[in-house]
Amino acid sequence: MTTARQHAVGVVGGDRASEAETKFAFEAGRQIARFGAVLVCGGGGGVMEAACSGAKTASGTTLGIMPGTGPESSEPNPHLDFVIYTGMGQARNQIIVLSSNAVIAIGGEWGTLSEIGLAMKYHVPLVLLGSWSVEGPDGEGLGDLPRAATAKEAVAKAFRFIEGSLPTP
Repeated sequence: MTTARQHAVGVVGGDRASEAETKFAFEAGRQIARFGAVLVCGGGGGVMEAACSGAKTASGTTLGIMPGTGPESSEPNPHLDFVIYTGMGQARNQIIVLSSNAVIAIGGEWGTLSEIGLAMKYHVPLVLLGSWSVEGPDGEGLGDLPRAATAKEAVAKAFRFIEGSLPTP
């Protein structure tokens, strides 16, 4: 018997999010839930909390991959359905990326940049929404990566990657 696997979409971004990033994240979370996917994030505040809050308004499921060893070391945001404590600090970013069928990066801090790099390294489809622009030593950069102007566009692109109608960058 074959069963359908539920998709998971990672939303990555900083704990300190601007008002615009928070709005993008909330709407991205809402759209991910509408597609019926699980929202995976780092479980903290800022972009992560806003995305989870948006997902919950659309009856979505949320999963937080926490850096600490328990609630006393890393407090999960209140919109998480499932919490996994890794004790891995920022190394938990690899778990977030590899547990996602696609990743949406919204704004971000240094941890977000690491998640972008991990998505590229492991060929996990990635969409940037108001996020990093970086140039490598050979002059190539993130400019060629899929970008979106709105949360709805970012989620739609992520699902086109998942469905295979867009080639993975």
